[in-house]
Amino acid sequence: MLQLILGLIPLLTGAAWSCALCFYDLKWRILPNWLTLGGAAVALAGRLGFGGWPFFLDGFAAAAGAGAFLLVPFLMRGAGGGDVKMLFAVGAIVGWDKLLLMLWVTSLAGLVMGVAMLVSGHLDGARLKHFMRCAFDWRYDRKAGAACLPPKESARYRIPFSVPIAVGLIVALVW
Repeated sequence: MLQLILGLIPLLTGAAWSCALCFYDLKWRILPNWLTLGGAAVALAGRLGFGGWPFFLDGFAAAAGAGAFLLVPFLMRGAGGGDVKMLFAVGAIVGWDKLLLMLWVTSLAGLVMGVAMLVSGHLDGARLKHFMRCAFDWRYDRKAGAACLPPKESARYRIPFSVPIAVGLIVALVW
Protein backbone atom coordinates (compact mmCIF):
# COMPACT_ATOMS: atom_id res chain seq x y z
CA MET A 1 0.00 0.00 0.00
CA LEU A 2 2.82 2.39 0.89
CA GLN A 3 4.50 1.60 -2.42
CA LEU A 4 1.31 2.57 -4.28
CA ILE A 5 1.00 5.85 -2.39
CA LEU A 6 4.66 6.71 -3.00
CA GLY A 7 4.13 5.95 -6.70
CA LEU A 8 1.07 8.19 -6.92
CA ILE A 9 2.78 11.26 -5.41
CA PRO A 10 5.06 11.94 -8.41
CA LEU A 11 2.23 11.13 -10.83
CA LEU A 12 -0.31 13.49 -9.28
CA THR A 13 2.09 16.34 -8.54
CA GLY A 14 3.82 15.93 -11.92
CA ALA A 15 0.49 15.96 -13.75
CA ALA A 16 -0.69 19.10 -11.91
CA TRP A 17 2.67 20.83 -12.46
CA SER A 18 2.80 19.97 -16.17
CA CYS A 19 -0.82 21.07 -16.67
CA ALA A 20 0.05 24.46 -15.16
CA LEU A 21 3.01 24.76 -17.52
CA CYS A 22 0.86 23.76 -20.51
CA PHE A 23 -1.66 26.44 -19.54
CA TYR A 24 1.07 29.11 -19.43
CA ASP A 25 2.53 27.93 -22.73
CA LEU A 26 -0.79 27.81 -24.58
CA LYS A 27 -2.08 31.12 -23.21
CA TRP A 28 1.03 33.33 -22.96
CA ARG A 29 3.65 31.37 -24.96
CA ILE A 30 6.05 31.31 -22.03
CA LEU A 31 7.22 28.77 -19.48
CA PRO A 32 8.06 30.72 -16.32
CA ASN A 33 11.32 30.00 -14.52
CA TRP A 34 9.62 29.77 -11.15
CA LEU A 35 7.66 26.77 -12.45
CA THR A 36 10.35 25.08 -14.56
CA LEU A 37 13.36 25.58 -12.32
CA GLY A 38 11.18 25.36 -9.22
CA GLY A 39 9.86 22.01 -10.44
CA ALA A 40 13.40 20.76 -11.00
CA ALA A 41 14.44 21.89 -7.52
CA VAL A 42 11.43 20.23 -5.88
CA ALA A 43 11.99 17.01 -7.84
CA LEU A 44 15.67 16.84 -6.93
CA ALA A 45 14.98 17.73 -3.29
CA GLY A 46 12.30 15.05 -3.15
CA ARG A 47 14.69 12.52 -4.61
CA LEU A 48 17.31 13.46 -2.03
CA GLY A 49 14.78 13.27 0.82
CA PHE A 50 13.21 9.95 -0.20
CA GLY A 51 16.22 8.04 -1.50
CA GLY A 52 19.39 9.81 -0.43
CA TRP A 53 22.35 10.70 -2.59
CA PRO A 54 22.12 7.75 -5.04
CA PHE A 55 18.49 8.60 -5.86
CA PHE A 56 19.39 12.31 -6.17
CA LEU A 57 22.31 11.59 -8.51
CA ASP A 58 20.11 9.31 -10.62
CA GLY A 59 17.59 12.15 -11.00
CA PHE A 60 20.28 14.73 -11.72
CA ALA A 61 21.89 12.54 -14.40
CA ALA A 62 18.49 11.99 -16.02
CA ALA A 63 17.76 15.72 -15.83
CA ALA A 64 21.06 16.55 -17.51
CA GLY A 65 20.41 13.95 -20.22
CA ALA A 66 16.91 15.27 -20.83
CA GLY A 67 18.11 18.87 -20.98
CA ALA A 68 20.87 17.88 -23.39
CA PHE A 69 18.24 16.28 -25.65
CA LEU A 70 16.92 19.74 -26.58
CA LEU A 71 20.22 21.59 -26.41
CA VAL A 72 21.03 21.42 -30.13
CA PRO A 73 17.50 22.49 -31.22
CA PHE A 74 17.72 25.31 -28.67
CA LEU A 75 21.05 26.49 -30.07
CA MET A 76 19.55 26.40 -33.58
CA ARG A 77 16.55 28.44 -32.30
CA GLY A 78 14.21 25.52 -32.87
CA ALA A 79 13.25 25.17 -29.21
CA GLY A 80 12.78 27.69 -26.45
CA GLY A 81 14.75 27.92 -23.23
CA GLY A 82 11.63 27.14 -21.23
CA ASP A 83 11.24 23.85 -23.10
CA VAL A 84 14.82 22.90 -22.20
CA LYS A 85 14.25 23.77 -18.53
CA MET A 86 10.94 21.90 -18.44
CA LEU A 87 12.54 18.82 -19.98
CA PHE A 88 15.37 19.10 -17.42
CA ALA A 89 12.79 19.07 -14.61
CA VAL A 90 10.88 16.17 -16.17
CA GLY A 91 14.12 14.20 -16.38
CA ALA A 92 14.63 14.80 -12.66
CA ILE A 93 11.12 13.51 -11.99
CA VAL A 94 11.26 10.31 -14.06
CA GLY A 95 14.85 9.28 -13.34
CA TRP A 96 17.42 7.49 -15.42
CA ASP A 97 15.51 4.21 -15.87
CA LYS A 98 12.51 5.90 -17.56
CA LEU A 99 14.42 8.63 -19.39
CA LEU A 100 14.51 7.00 -22.84
CA LEU A 101 10.83 6.09 -22.68
CA MET A 102 9.92 9.66 -21.72
CA LEU A 103 12.08 11.15 -24.52
CA TRP A 104 10.65 8.74 -27.10
CA VAL A 105 7.03 9.44 -26.11
CA THR A 106 7.73 13.19 -25.99
CA SER A 107 9.22 13.11 -29.49
CA LEU A 108 6.36 11.03 -30.85
CA ALA A 109 3.75 13.29 -29.22
CA GLY A 110 5.53 16.36 -30.63
CA LEU A 111 5.50 14.85 -34.11
CA VAL A 112 1.80 13.97 -33.88
CA MET A 113 0.98 17.44 -32.54
CA GLY A 114 3.01 19.15 -35.27
CA VAL A 115 1.36 17.16 -38.05
CA ALA A 116 -2.09 17.79 -36.56
CA MET A 117 -1.36 21.53 -36.34
CA LEU A 118 -0.11 21.56 -39.96
CA VAL A 119 -3.20 19.72 -41.21
CA SER A 120 -5.61 21.90 -39.22
CA GLY A 121 -3.94 25.14 -40.36
CA HIS A 122 -2.73 26.17 -36.89
CA LEU A 123 0.91 25.87 -37.96
CA ASP A 124 2.54 27.51 -40.97
CA GLY A 125 4.63 25.01 -42.90
CA ALA A 126 6.71 27.68 -44.68
CA ARG A 127 9.68 27.34 -42.31
CA LEU A 128 9.66 23.55 -42.57
CA LYS A 129 9.54 23.79 -46.36
CA HIS A 130 12.39 26.34 -46.34
CA PHE A 131 14.50 24.13 -44.05
CA MET A 132 13.94 21.05 -46.20
CA ARG A 133 14.79 22.93 -49.39
CA CYS A 134 17.95 24.34 -47.78
CA ALA A 135 18.98 20.84 -46.76
CA PHE A 136 18.24 18.98 -49.99
CA ASP A 137 17.98 21.40 -52.95
CA TRP A 138 21.35 22.84 -53.98
CA ARG A 139 19.70 25.17 -56.53
CA TYR A 140 17.44 26.84 -53.92
CA ASP A 141 18.13 30.53 -53.20
CA ARG A 142 18.38 30.51 -49.41
CA LYS A 143 18.44 34.28 -48.91
CA ALA A 144 15.41 34.92 -51.10
CA GLY A 145 13.55 32.06 -49.45
CA ALA A 146 14.35 33.32 -45.94
CA ALA A 147 13.13 36.81 -46.85
CA CYS A 148 9.67 35.43 -47.71
CA LEU A 149 9.18 33.61 -44.40
CA PRO A 150 6.60 34.79 -41.86
CA PRO A 151 7.97 36.45 -38.70
CA LYS A 152 9.18 34.12 -35.94
CA GLU A 153 6.95 35.89 -33.42
CA SER A 154 3.86 34.66 -35.24
CA ALA A 155 1.70 32.19 -33.29
CA ARG A 156 1.42 30.09 -36.45
CA TYR A 157 5.17 29.50 -36.36
CA ARG A 158 5.35 27.85 -32.96
CA ILE A 159 4.43 24.46 -31.48
CA PRO A 160 3.70 24.65 -27.73
CA PHE A 161 6.15 21.87 -26.86
CA SER A 162 5.12 21.77 -23.20
CA VAL A 163 2.15 19.61 -24.22
CA PRO A 164 4.25 16.77 -25.71
CA ILE A 165 6.64 17.01 -22.75
CA ALA A 166 3.69 16.64 -20.36
CA VAL A 167 2.44 13.62 -22.33
CA GLY A 168 5.91 12.05 -22.13
CA LEU A 169 6.06 12.68 -18.38
CA ILE A 170 2.67 11.15 -17.65
CA VAL A 171 3.23 8.10 -19.87
CA ALA A 172 6.65 7.48 -18.29
CA LEU A 173 5.24 7.71 -14.78
CA VAL A 174 2.26 5.45 -15.52
CA TRP A 175 4.21 2.85 -17.55
